[in-house]
Amino acid sequence: MATSQLASATLSLEDTIARSVEAIRDEMIAFLQQMVRIPTINPPGENYLACAELIGSKLTEFGYKTSYIQAEGLTENTLAHPRVNVFGQMKGSVPRPSLHFNGHFDVVPVGSGWTVDPFGGEIRDGKLYGRGVSDQKAGIAASIFAIEALRRAGIHLRGTVEQSGSVDEESGGFAGVAYMAQQGWLGKDKNDYVIITEPTNPDCVCLGHRGVYWFKVTTQGRIAHGCMPYFGVSAIDHLTDFLHDVTHELKPELAKRKTAVPVQPPGSRFASINVNSIFGGQPEDGTQTPCVADRSGAIFDRRFLSEESFESVRGEIHAMLESLQAKDPEFQYQLEDLMIVHPVHTDEHCDLVQAISGCVETVFGRKANLTASPGTYDQKHVVRIANVAQCIAYGPGLLNQAHLPDEHCMVEDVVASAKVMAMTAVKLLGVEPVTMVHR
Repeated sequence: MATSQLASATLSLEDTIARSVEAIRDEMIAFLQQMVRIPTINPPGENYLACAELIGSKLTEFGYKTSYIQAEGLTENTLAHPRVNVFGQMKGSVPRPSLHFNGHFDVVPVGSGWTVDPFGGEIRDGKLYGRGVSDQKAGIAASIFAIEALRRAGIHLRGTVEQSGSVDEESGGFAGVAYMAQQGWLGKDKNDYVIITEPTNPDCVCLGHRGVYWFKVTTQGRIAHGCMPYFGVSAIDHLTDFLHDVTHELKPELAKRKTAVPVQPPGSRFASINVNSIFGGQPEDGTQTPCVADRSGAIFDRRFLSEESFESVRGEIHAMLESLQAKDPEFQYQLEDLMIVHPVHTDEHCDLVQAISGCVETVFGRKANLTASPGTYDQKHVVRIANVAQCIAYGPGLLNQAHLPDEHCMVEDVVASAKVMAMTAVKLLGVEPVTMVHR
């Protein structure tokens, strides 16, 4: 046996995986650049089909049975902007256990402040730049090439691997992961583990996220001439009363409520509320209208903790509005629920978390940092609709890069995350010893 063959034969399985990932790093990064160069902007949902087909062609090339899943019947799925997801399955020698990797390829609008082409995929000083590269096309590239590295190393998984690229996560994921779960592409009857490749920082494992309550409060008044406002009732004045109570009563109370869940950054361990928009009265750029506003409103973003029930969260808002009405019978309002997302949190002692945490430690030489997200992502649909309990987020990229100008991801983070994903797949699904070869 030649010296090089002898050295290869004595490599540990982890070393073999790491070397195989390193061997295809240039292919992986080139594929990531291709994805970044497709401007899949949401809203309105541009170029989804082109990106789905790019991912699908790579999955087919790498041996997956590939399908395209269009969100038929949803209003957001239009001829101009079709909602097309892509799904790939690679069966092992046994159907279970099954590991599903998911990443979304829609990206938020570019915004201002960029110093590089947001869809150029430029690499500079070890950073790959582009809108959506961290959030979260880098994760898609890492998971696909992680499994390909195993295949090229001759490591055959016993269980089943699935990959999906989904749409509309940035607007709730209803035409993406939610739709796929509702249609049975994801579910507890076929999946044991799901890894969502959101940017978590490459040495962190995200166990879940806080809850979200988006709601709209609309106040009604009585129109009158602006020179004689005493004949009317200002809906804006009534909205102002509610906004005052939100700012001076509710916000200080929420600042006292802290979760025991390890949400990052630490400031997000507290309950919060934000005013997303305000409307009513004369349009800012419209014709002068000397009238008392008879309709006004605002949209709110309330983030709640695992320790808070949704019923208590909504009840608190309703009680504030009722209190204002009790003080002033002319205070008329409507409370409308816009989106409700319950908190999710995966058990840190489950097989998935233990496996990926151990692989993070192998790759980075330090224990994985277990966290929870300040925002929401598609884990909510995996847990609530697909009923797959063992679901986490793990991927390359820094969470604080999401949605920023000059968004970027470290190339080395993509490579390191792919190593973690490949080792995790081996731990969870097992390998066929008879087909194991060393190169």
